[in-house]
Amino acid sequence: MKELTFNEMKTIKPGEALSIAAVMAILVTAIIAVVVFRLFNSTDATVSIPGGFKFDWN
Repeated sequence: MKELTFNEMKTIKPGEALSIAAVMAILVTAIIAVVVFRLFNSTDATVSIPGGFKFDWN
């Protein structure tokens, strides 16, 4: 691993990682909110999300 030069260090913006993390957190929260809303507002539902999770509401 090589050390960055002074000019390369000046181009690094530390706020970029924080911004993308915040956007991803909001996106995940919104998706979960939609799934929960659809699940609780239906009389009979099945929700499958990636990762093998499956929810049944009878």
